[in-house]
Amino acid sequence: MTRRLLLSYLSLAALVLLGLEVPLGFLYSRAERERIVTSANDEAASVASYAELSLAAGRQDALVARAVHCAERTGGQVVVLHADGTLLAASHRLSDTEERSLPSRPEVVAALSGRAATDVRTSTIGGVRRLSVAAPVGHPERAQGAVRITLPTQQVHGRVHRVWLGLGLAGLAVLTGVVAVAFAFARWAGRPIRRLEEATHRLADGSRPAFVQVTSGPPEVRSLAIAFNGTAARLEHLLASQRAFAGEASHQLKTPLSALRLRLESLEPDITRRARPGLAAAVTETDRLARLVEGLLAMARLEEDAATPGPVDVGAVCAERHRAWAPLFERGDVSLVLFAGSVGPVLALPGAVEQILDNLLSNALRASPAGSTVTMELRLHTPARRPFRDSRPCRVDLHVTDEGPGMTTEQRARAFDRFWRAPDAPKGGTGLGLSLVQRLAQAGGGEVTLHPAATGGLDAVVHLPSAEPPPHSPDHDSGTQGRPKRKAPALPA
Repeated sequence: MTRRLLLSYLSLAALVLLGLEVPLGFLYSRAERERIVTSANDEAASVASYAELSLAAGRQDALVARAVHCAERTGGQVVVLHADGTLLAASHRLSDTEERSLPSRPEVVAALSGRAATDVRTSTIGGVRRLSVAAPVGHPERAQGAVRITLPTQQVHGRVHRVWLGLGLAGLAVLTGVVAVAFAFARWAGRPIRRLEEATHRLADGSRPAFVQVTSGPPEVRSLAIAFNGTAARLEHLLASQRAFAGEASHQLKTPLSALRLRLESLEPDITRRARPGLAAAVTETDRLARLVEGLLAMARLEEDAATPGPVDVGAVCAERHRAWAPLFERGDVSLVLFAGSVGPVLALPGAVEQILDNLLSNALRASPAGSTVTMELRLHTPARRPFRDSRPCRVDLHVTDEGPGMTTEQRARAFDRFWRAPDAPKGGTGLGLSLVQRLAQAGGGEVTLHPAATGGLDAVVHLPSAEPPPHSPDHDSGTQGRPKRKAPALPA
């Protein structure tokens, strides 16, 4: 906005200056030309009067002296011709060609014919532009001769050029002042807009909405600020209500669910054998509801915490979660394999990688049949055709691959919706795991995608930004990508 206001002010000032200075320059140029023509006419009339007196007195020598004196005073050339075209006096030496061509010049012909009006022409002599003026000697009806004065136009052109230069410098000074004043005014006029922009960025970053002042600026900006404040207040209220409801409801449900499970378990000795499958199903649904409440609590805490992503040793986290989950996979007759290469630290929220792995491994364990394998793998991804000195960080891809039934394209598109579960999904899920994984990855600047695995199951890929720029090696510079060298062997469950 500041640049546009500044450009509009400069354009307007430039148009005004051009509208004033260009006509002024042309008027001054015309006045200078008219002044030098008038001066030449006066000099020619004066010399013609003197020539008339000199011819009447027979003093041709005095006429030559007068011509030389006039030429020195005006800086031009003076020539006096007789009525028959012969040369009477000259302020400078003429060549034979110039002397023969003098009677045929238009201004001299007009003067010898006794015209009252002088003929003014501009010619080029010796590479110098000159202004020629001729006046008759004696009475116009009986002209005794003609006086021709030529003046160089360099002086008038120099004065005109200096005037144009002065006008240009004055215009430049005015534009400089306009720039300073217009920049200050544009900054002042755009201050309310910048405040709105800063408040909008803070609101988009998830910070607490900061209301903007509506006491300054144009009426349209004040109206926009009022609307923004109302929107920010309503949004803050809605988000606070949503977080409060999810957190408080989930927290309040934990105690009744625990009590319900204890009561159901205490009923087991007192019910018949035929009713025990129903009791087991009720306990299973109670456990599922408890996990759902835990997921809601985790998402509520994620929305409340505005933590800053930091470097996390993803290889160490994967190894730790592999050790923690390996016994559970062994109990389900499923192998858990880890391929952890040297990928360096990644950017993520504190504890986010652990929660991501727990949810993905829990889903993989429920979907994997007995005797299958679940693979955890870290890959360093570098964009193709990477410039040699490109210091942008690459990313680390965390793959969790199972050999279960997998998902269709439509199911993978809806897998991250809250409370959504595939129609053939195993029992015990809540529909919040993948949604929580996506929120945790995005909070750290990453992303989660689902792909069909080569073994027929599902390949959940978590893209995490690297915490350090990649080294400038030939592999990176040539744009190669794929699996890093495996420094650690596969670890079976």
